[in-house]
Amino acid sequence: MNLHGIASAAIGAVNPFIPVSIRVSTGAAEDDTGRPIKGYAAPVAAMGQKQPVSGRELERFNQQGIQGVTCKMYLNGNYEGMFRVLGKGGDLIDIPGEGQTYFVASVMERWPDWCCVALTMQNNTSIK
Repeated sequence: MNLHGIASAAIGAVNPFIPVSIRVSTGAAEDDTGRPIKGYAAPVAAMGQKQPVSGRELERFNQQGIQGVTCKMYLNGNYEGMFRVLGKGGDLIDIPGEGQTYFVASVMERWPDWCCVALTMQNNTSIK
């Protein structure tokens, strides 16, 4: 049962869902010099609900070494942060309304139909 789907209508009245574009990590390859080149699948359109993080969540991020401008987002489906076992480098979420890209730094909640991910803002000039 997708409880997030049931509750999202009421939550969306207060904090509406926004259009986002998600680029799922496909892992990394190496260039001729041995430097890793991150790979991403074609962007997928989705709707996400961006929320600020609580003080307790910020403490957790600090313990994990996550720094920078952070927020969290609820999304239908499942997305990944850094996942070394699978060789993935973290998905990217573009928010066109902000003109900003966020890196999925950590998965905060994972359920069969939805997830909550911790995001860190990226310098768009370095994202390809």
